[in-house]
Amino acid sequence: MRSLFLCLAVIAAFISAPMLAAEMTVTGELVDHACYQGRGAADGTGAGHASCAQTCAKKGQQVALVTEGGDVYLLAGEVVADSNSSLVPHMGHVVEVTGDITEADGSKTITTDTIKHISVAG
Repeated sequence: MRSLFLCLAVIAAFISAPMLAAEMTVTGELVDHACYQGRGAADGTGAGHASCAQTCAKKGQQVALVTEGGDVYLLAGEVVADSNSSLVPHMGHVVEVTGDITEADGSKTITTDTIKHISVAG
């Protein structure tokens, strides 16, 4: 009986744990997550919102990468160190990020230590 409870506990832990990380490369625009969630793609992205996104990122607010298809990835890892200092110059721009992607509670997170600038968002 004890073995059954142990087995069920292991299964429950596995099911409730976040999906295992998978390394991928994702391309999209860096945005302030709160602005994007509140304003949507029309007012929370693009060159017109880049200055606001930089200001928010400097304050250490959550930065996200939004793909052309609308997928949203929260950024984590070394790139968010020092109040997003390595991300600030790229806010509102299209970048390429390679890192470990996890998903928990409906949110995707990409953990990385570098980004590659692609272009200024339109």
